Amino acid sequence: LKTGLLKWKPDYDSAATEYGKAAVAFKNAKQFDQAREACLREAEAHENNKAYLFIDFPDSIIPLTIALQEMQRLPEAVQLIEKASMMYLENGTPDTAAIALERAGKLIENVSPEKAVQLYQQAASVFENEERLRQALEMLGKASRLLVRGRRLDEAALSLQKEKSIYKEIENYPTCYKKTIAQVLVHLHRNDYVAAERCVRESYSIPGFNGSEDCAALEQLLEGYDQQDQDQVSEVCNLPLFKYMDNDYAKLGLTLVVPGGGIKKKSPNAAQDKARGPAAVGSHAEEEEDEYSGGLC
Repeated sequence: LKTGLLKWKPDYDSAATEYGKAAVAFKNAKQFDQAREACLREAEAHENNKAYLFIDFPDSIIPLTIALQEMQRLPEAVQLIEKASMMYLENGTPDTAAIALERAGKLIENVSPEKAVQLYQQAASVFENEERLRQALEMLGKASRLLVRGRRLDEAALSLQKEKSIYKEIENYPTCYKKTIAQVLVHLHRNDYVAAERCVRESYSIPGFNGSEDCAALEQLLEGYDQQDQDQVSEVCNLPLFKYMDNDYAKLGLTLVVPGGGIKKKSPNAAQDKARGPAAVGSHAEEEEDEYSGGLC
């Protein structure tokens, strides 16, 4: 980088190479603060050389992320990766930008699920703009599951609808059925029976849905929920069709409770009264009336 009488311009290209080697050496020596500094200097040298795309992202970012991870500075690592992804987008390599965002999401997922959802959604948008719909669906799927796990059910319902629309666009109809099940479970956990019913009704337009086992199971589920029949709801949610979904959605099924607790069981007193006959029932009723004859207070 030094200049002199015979060298008027810094050699940023060579400097970047040397900083890269230094970063790897510092990382191997577990001197993570120095490794971070070397990575940043390498990036600065490439920027000064106007060679934004010189380094392949996965190879260049690993020493930096490992260094910051060991230093318990994950938010800083994610911030730097986001900056790198923006540079890749500006310089015409959106695929690499999306990979960067995905890696950042994985890095921060256990620490800040909210930030991970944002990163996955950004990556999905980049892939979708490039018409790489299968990769976009993978990112949206990760975001949806994190939203369900974090009980952000309103956002999860929107994310699932986005997934379902793309699956329908690429004519992957069986997966559309599964996404409909996930949507219905999310809506019922939101206590929005109308939205769940509308979701099933709209899915009749998907080829093959009407008459499928998914459709039949959902109709039974909605019937049981509407009739406040907890037994029927639990029976449907224990079908293999529900139990072998992704864990986050399977848990929604297993924990689904009908408002009001479902059909109430008869009290032991009622069973005893029935055994003793009408006279006993009458006397028992009079006792209950007398108990509250003076008012609740």
